[in-house]
Amino acid sequence: MPTRSKDEPVNPNWDSETNLLLWIATCVSVLSFLFFYRDGDVMLYGDAVAHINIARRVFDSKTPGLLQLGTVWLPLPHLLIIPFILSKQMWQSGAGGSIPSMIGYVFGIVGVFRLVRHTLSRTQPVEAPARIAAWSAAIIYGANPNLIYMQATAMGETLYLAFFIWSVVYFVEWRRGDTKALIKCGLCLAAACLTRYDGWFLAAAMAGVVLVSSVISGQFNGAWPALPSKGGAVKFILIAAAAPVLWLTYNGIIYRNPLEFENGPYSAKAIERRTQSSSNPGHPGSGNIVVATLFFVKAAEDNLTQNEWLARTWLLLGLAAAIGGVAARKRGALSASPLLFLLIPIPFYALSIAYGGVPIFIPQWWPFTHYNARYGLQLLPAFSIGLALLIFLIIQIEEWSSRVRLACVLSIAAVVATSYALVWRGTPICLEEARVNMRTRTQFQRQLATLLAELPSSATILMYTGDHVGALERAGIPLNHTINEGNHRTWKQPTDPDGLWERALVDPSKYADYVLAFDGDPVWQAVQDKHLRELIELHITGQPRAVLYRAR
Repeated sequence: MPTRSKDEPVNPNWDSETNLLLWIATCVSVLSFLFFYRDGDVMLYGDAVAHINIARRVFDSKTPGLLQLGTVWLPLPHLLIIPFILSKQMWQSGAGGSIPSMIGYVFGIVGVFRLVRHTLSRTQPVEAPARIAAWSAAIIYGANPNLIYMQATAMGETLYLAFFIWSVVYFVEWRRGDTKALIKCGLCLAAACLTRYDGWFLAAAMAGVVLVSSVISGQFNGAWPALPSKGGAVKFILIAAAAPVLWLTYNGIIYRNPLEFENGPYSAKAIERRTQSSSNPGHPGSGNIVVATLFFVKAAEDNLTQNEWLARTWLLLGLAAAIGGVAARKRGALSASPLLFLLIPIPFYALSIAYGGVPIFIPQWWPFTHYNARYGLQLLPAFSIGLALLIFLIIQIEEWSSRVRLACVLSIAAVVATSYALVWRGTPICLEEARVNMRTRTQFQRQLATLLAELPSSATILMYTGDHVGALERAGIPLNHTINEGNHRTWKQPTDPDGLWERALVDPSKYADYVLAFDGDPVWQAVQDKHLRELIELHITGQPRAVLYRAR
């Protein structure tokens, strides 16, 4: 059996340091998941519950299939969750939905490490300053309390960040001469585009850079671009564009509207329109790109620290890293321009807040509450790598004494450690957001689940699951024991009179044993004149009234 000789170089992309980091990240991921799972915090987010049950209904429904993936939310996170919730226990506990997020967290940390090391190293083996910077970036990223909490849930932030980071990793490696890396970058971008819409913006930016680079380098000849011999730019662009095209096509065929996710009844814009009134004209930053940018940057600060002075220090350190990086690049001592892709979330979220109907609320600014503050995590890679770059530049300053350089590096470490310690001492804003927004809903769903669990195991329930599917999950009632809004043919627009859902609303007693109606939902409106026997009425402050009827 052939063996590698001692003189043969190891794989620089996956060595003992990377393996060590992988195991450390895995241990942090598992232990933190167990901590939050023990405290019942894994299923706090309503969106986490929804993600798990969208995945579940693909195979657990009266009309199963991929059309159950719906629209608005991109499909990849749900598809990745499916294998882990085939088990009823993994579904009910929510643990199955956390696994893809945990994997994303681990590979995100490894990606940050590799990105910094490849960007800053000039030789093999890697020089000490580049190694120190790589470890610093990985620790700053992986130790963030809000990221640690989010990776324990079924939310898609850590999964997207992993694809985001690895897209930049492979882009940097392509720029350094690895011709195969550009295709890998395209695949990561495609995955990012099927995870969050942020990826579409990133893909457009990267594709534009690759296209311009190819034109400038003379790789395109004639009116029709030929496949570049170096880098595979055309193939890269086609791969990156495939995911958005697939989703637009899916929406066009199924919903008769390619932009259903953008302007349909469940889109962010439509939801905001339904909540607007004379007393509530819109969220802060709506129509104002400057205010929108400020809200997003403030959300990013709150995911690092909620201490005002420390938040300003993070910004100053980030600014110092940017200035130092530009100066080093002019001297030819550093080529870190691809790292600018890490700032892509700023224009994307600024535009989304200003013109896309996406609100961000933070507790320090009006309306002084929490909503979508977790979006600020999208700048965590930029801050982590920016501070690591600053550490690298400080170590390289030969004019300074070793004591001064050490003091500067330790000062940066102290800012990070103090920031994270204060977050843990209080409550990470992402966890606080979930607790604030789900307090009454969680109590409501627990009581509702207790009632539903007493129904016969073979009973069929007619209900709208859009808001309180978590009650079914807690009660362990299979989704195929319900008739819900997903049981119709979505391509029949505007309605499907022959769909199971529509037929059941017209004649509940013909199709269901019980009817669960929430004040104002489609089921509630349909059964008002049906004279069904009311069994239980449930009231919880802050939640719509729920009534359970006997249908037959």
